[in-house]
Amino acid sequence: MTPVKIIFFDIDGTLVNPKTGHISDNTLLALTRLRERGIKICISTGRAPSEVPDFGPLKFDAYCTYNGSLCYANNEILHSNPIAPADVAQVLKNAAGIGRPVSVAVRNRLAANGWDPDLADYYRLAKLELTVAPDFDAACQENVYQILIGCREAEHAALIQGAHGVKIAVSWDRAVDVIPASSGKGTAIAKVLAHFGLEASQAMAFGDSQNDLDMFKAVGVGVAMGNATSQLKAVADDVCGAVSDDGIYHYCLEHGLIG
Repeated sequence: MTPVKIIFFDIDGTLVNPKTGHISDNTLLALTRLRERGIKICISTGRAPSEVPDFGPLKFDAYCTYNGSLCYANNEILHSNPIAPADVAQVLKNAAGIGRPVSVAVRNRLAANGWDPDLADYYRLAKLELTVAPDFDAACQENVYQILIGCREAEHAALIQGAHGVKIAVSWDRAVDVIPASSGKGTAIAKVLAHFGLEASQAMAFGDSQNDLDMFKAVGVGVAMGNATSQLKAVADDVCGAVSDDGIYHYCLEHGLIG
């Protein structure tokens, strides 16, 4: 195997245990030791930049947020790909047509136009409380990087009907992220690799959900968590232990990535 120079990590269900909402000491230790060995570590998440957890003194080399629509390293924007305003308007119209509130994700915040149990629980996965933004319309005039909507699979097609520049990214069965059709975790990873002058063969990624499929295609080795979906495991190059069992730590130790 080509020596690993850079590793991308999803957050929820990969670095952070969704049951506790925290990263384990061993996982944090693995990340620290990877950096000490000169391996770059990067976040690749559907979360907003403002909702990336505080990992204390540990710093990542790059952050791919909003499912790859906004990517940065050392405060330098490497990739910015907001949804076209016409598509934002169409998705909002579609969501209203099926009685679903939405939350738009702009550069520094989320802004919702309503409340329902699915969207509220989607927020809670990131330890956030869903509230209605009084300036929702103003937020929609900013660059919208993704739209969060509580829904079921049967509603997916209706949500993006007529919005030809978007696609759906799924990390949970009761909600979706609508993102630019030209975005995705794989797109952002390609930008990061180019920034650091690295090849895909030198990259590894850890993930657990459907929105990580694109990420696995962009790296040399994709490792699914033990708690990952069956679809992700089916395309993964390898499978490690579950997030609750410090899967990343033990995998890195067993494969000589850390000592």
